[in-house]
Amino acid sequence: MGMFALCIGALVILRNPWLLALDAIFLGLVSGQLGFQLHDAAHRQMFESAWANRLVGLITGDLLLGMSYGWWYEKHNRHHANPNDVDEDPDINSPAIVYSRAQALSRRGLLRKLAAYQAFFFFPLLFLLGFSMHGSSYIHLAGRGARYRGEEIALLALHNVLYFGFLLAVLGPWMAVVVIVLHKASGGFYLASVFAPNHKGMPQTDAAHRMDFLRSQVLTARNVRASRIKDMWYGSLNYQIEHHLFPTMPRNNLRKAHAMIKDYCVEINVPFYEASMTQSYRELLAFLHDVGRPLRVKPVRA
Repeated sequence: MGMFALCIGALVILRNPWLLALDAIFLGLVSGQLGFQLHDAAHRQMFESAWANRLVGLITGDLLLGMSYGWWYEKHNRHHANPNDVDEDPDINSPAIVYSRAQALSRRGLLRKLAAYQAFFFFPLLFLLGFSMHGSSYIHLAGRGARYRGEEIALLALHNVLYFGFLLAVLGPWMAVVVIVLHKASGGFYLASVFAPNHKGMPQTDAAHRMDFLRSQVLTARNVRASRIKDMWYGSLNYQIEHHLFPTMPRNNLRKAHAMIKDYCVEINVPFYEASMTQSYRELLAFLHDVGRPLRVKPVRA
């Protein structure tokens, strides 16, 4: 929150457009960290009482980030219940990226061309995630299943008035547009780059190949080897296996749990996979390129 306030203050003080652009990008990184706070609140990691976690989630998501807490809560819980399940996991059912050859072969037109070479477009597409999350939030609140519709609509309306009104009043219309685009693009890219290595390229399941809870959580997840800096950068989601086994465990305890969980998996002969940050992205891109391979192979003519 301190860094968030500093970024907002810099928008008032700075006049150089290049410095304003840098501040907007840094504000995106701070928004990503607030996204981790929203994630922790949705998992009830922060407080024993459900209402306190929900309050932090609503304030962080709807008021500060302009993103629906209820949408994130429901979507992310479905992911945790069905990690890497091609039928049930919403995180591997994307309009832009395909995560199985069956998905790739079902694409038509421009989306088919995109799927064929998606490994090359993957990181540029991440810049669009922030805008996509806002759109998904409004679609969720327009539906009948939104649990906190009234509170969220009020908080989102207040966010929009404060966010757009402040930027227009302080920066004027053109610089406000630049700051908004850089803020949303950098924040979305940061969050997506953290989430992407967690499961992509790891074993997938479906209705015919379901596993018990422990194996479904461990075998479908990839840890990124830890350090204090990585723990901060990833919001401790580099401990993806530990987080999936104990989703309500506060992030400051995941490092402590790591060795115990890893040793237990070795003891019961369940593979526990860790990779470096660079290796995780190499594996991710290789997986995406391989998924699109059937679309790049020209059919043999008789």
